[in-house]
Amino acid sequence: MLTASRTVQRFRDAMLGFLGLAGMWLAAPDAAAQNYETPAAQAILIDLETGTTLFQKEPDAHMAPANMAKLMTMAVVFDAIKAGRLSLDDEFVVSEHAWRTGGAPARTTTMFAALGSSIRVEDLIRGVIIQSANDGCIVLAEGMAGSEAGFAAKMNEYAGKLGLTHSHFTNPTGLPDPAQYMSARDIAKLTEHLIRDFPEYYKIYSEPEFTWNKIRQLNRNPLLSMNIGADGLTTGSTDESGFGVVGSAVSGGQRLLMVINGAPSEKARDSEARKLFDWGFHEFERVELFGNDEVIAEARVFNGETSHVGLVSHGPVEFLMPLESRDLIKAEVVYQGPLPAPVKAGVEVGILRVTSGDMTMEAPVFTGADVGVGPLQSRAIDGLRELLLGWW
Repeated sequence: MLTASRTVQRFRDAMLGFLGLAGMWLAAPDAAAQNYETPAAQAILIDLETGTTLFQKEPDAHMAPANMAKLMTMAVVFDAIKAGRLSLDDEFVVSEHAWRTGGAPARTTTMFAALGSSIRVEDLIRGVIIQSANDGCIVLAEGMAGSEAGFAAKMNEYAGKLGLTHSHFTNPTGLPDPAQYMSARDIAKLTEHLIRDFPEYYKIYSEPEFTWNKIRQLNRNPLLSMNIGADGLTTGSTDESGFGVVGSAVSGGQRLLMVINGAPSEKARDSEARKLFDWGFHEFERVELFGNDEVIAEARVFNGETSHVGLVSHGPVEFLMPLESRDLIKAEVVYQGPLPAPVKAGVEVGILRVTSGDMTMEAPVFTGADVGVGPLQSRAIDGLRELLLGWW
């Protein structure tokens, strides 16, 4: 793994030209300087547009997700609809298992689906999202995969596709199981996926109520009534993990994603969620680090007509920084190299990683030009260099 680092000129100008060490570091703020503390055991706050992680606390710790596991249930359902394998008008029957395990007899969150009744997928989705319906989850799971276990296999497969490396599912409801876990970072990644790839269904998370079987229930998400721009998503609590919530809110065109878990009470959870959103919306400013197609770094090329190729971003690279702080920012490009010739322009080959204290942001980088295969003599020299010195 090779890295390339350079001074971030655009950000240096924004920060009044305070150049740091060795031309690689710049005076820049640090989230730690804000002295933000939370009683929650796990937490993460992310700016969706720039991808900046504004705050994190034990973001990769495994935790019981409770109702937050239903986000993956919905992702699997939405993906099936988008792919044409499932229709909103399809109907599934409420089995005795679904009724006893997730319905009224179970005394958990339920949409009060009647035993033996047939329910449209669209209504089941609303029951799950708005009412956190365990019976709705099981009906969907059995209808799509034959059983909860079969559906859990689909959840794990989908988690793998999304790169959720700290998640494992055993049921679609989030009901307690020591083998089922997620991390705050994985929940945030999953939430971003729901917002970006399924906007037509994500909007259901903001609907205030849903009535089924003549029983009206209000949306269980307390963030929706806080007047903070929240439009999703859900809460979760278990005796083991405490109280948690995953939410997304928009203010002034900026969208933040927030996950907290392990709060000691519902009141503490709700208060902390509001405080974290307020802090994220009011204590940061957006800074453009690199412009569209601006060369960020150079990658080595093996057997090429030139020895290096510029690496660029597709679109501006922006980072959120605290309004007042005194730490350093580091920007580096990480890629597997050297790149073998021929090299095609526009190929994703690595990532730009920007860090400042606990704050992080990553963006893909692409080759900025074509590089053809070099003449025999230069290829021989490259081969000898690799044999004797390696590529460092």
